[in-house]
This record gives sequence, C-alpha cells and structure tokens, in this order.
Amino acid sequence: MTSVKPSRRARVIMLAMTASVMAQAGLAVTLPEPRRDSSYPLERALAERRTVREFGPAALRLADVAQLAWAAQGVIAPSGRRTTPSAGALYPLEVYIVAANVQDLAPGVYRYQPSLHRLAAVAEGDRRSELAEAAWGQRWMEQAPAILVIAAVERRTTAKYGQRGVRYAHMEAGHAAQNALLQARALDLDAGLVGAFTDADVQAALGLPRDARPLYLVPVGKSR
Repeated sequence: MTSVKPSRRARVIMLAMTASVMAQAGLAVTLPEPRRDSSYPLERALAERRTVREFGPAALRLADVAQLAWAAQGVIAPSGRRTTPSAGALYPLEVYIVAANVQDLAPGVYRYQPSLHRLAAVAEGDRRSELAEAAWGQRWMEQAPAILVIAAVERRTTAKYGQRGVRYAHMEAGHAAQNALLQARALDLDAGLVGAFTDADVQAALGLPRDARPLYLVPVGKSR
C-alpha cells in the first residue's frame, strides 16, 4: 500500500491539535535553580561570543536550559523585576524552549514561566524540522539540541504606549536575546541567531498562541 504524505495544511492542523491537548493537560517541569554568580567574567563572554551554525551531538543539561531561560526572562527581585529591562515593567515577552536533545526533558515545546521558574508543556515531539521549514529552510537549526524562541504579546505594551509599544517590545527582545547569547558563552555553549522566518508558520509549527508574535530564534548547543 502506498503511503500518502499529509499536506502542509494537514500537518499544521495536526500540530495545532497536539499543542492544544498538551496545553490543556497542564504538564509542567520544575527547573533547577539558576546560579547568580560565577568565575566567568562578563568581559570574557563579550569577547568570545560568536554566531555558530554547526552543532555537534552533545545533549544539553536541564540546568543549562534553566540558566538560559532565566538569563532571558528570569525574575531577580521580589517585586517581579526581571533580568531584562521592560518599558513600564509590562513584560510583553514570552520565552519558549524547543527541546530535542536535553537531558531529563522530553522532546517538545515548553513555555518558560518566570515567576515559577518552570516550564509548561505546549506541544510534544521534536519540532526542529518544522521550525527550520518555517525559517525559510535553514536546516542547520535542526542540529541544535534546543532552540529558544522569543515572542512578544504586544498588546501588553501597546495598551499603555500605543503603537510605539511595538517598538519597545522589539527592543526588549534584543535585550533578552543578548542575555541568552552571553549566558550560553558563560556556560561554554555556542549559539546562533535567526530572524528570517514566517511568523504564522512558526506559530503553527510550535503551537504558539495567536497573539504571541515570534521575534527571535536562538539555537543553542555545542559546536562541532
């Protein structure tokens, strides 16, 4: 019997349905506590940071994922202040982890919950291939054991600042991405950065909410 490959639209529908089921299940992963000090100087991370597009087979540790998520959007004060500045302290960003080869973490898509320092399951399975396709065929991304996705719910900021709030959200995404890139280097990891993708395709591939606009993709791992 000849197998029929599902159409792109059918795949998108199946991915969205799976994501909906996962979200309703409320599955969550508590993360190791982030470190707040180390012997790795910031100046060294700045000097050694490079864009990497080739990754080896080494898995990431769950502690590494925890540290990267915290660097991008972690809470640093009882008031709820985070590692990145935010216009009006409105925090429009959402950080998602596309996990494929992470120790003690099943392949899938997870949303980082800063106030709880944990991951909430969004969708199951390795989504790197679909994400690479949404990023205009950048297949090198499929080598990364994990990919951080920085998205913005712009209405959180535009409700106060109007259309200029969109700019503030984009600026904040840059802050978060740079934090993650420097943290990766301090963990002796390598990272790439991707801004070329179709927003709707990324949302469909990962099961993101319609109002979470993807702005930045950060593949992370160990270079070859």
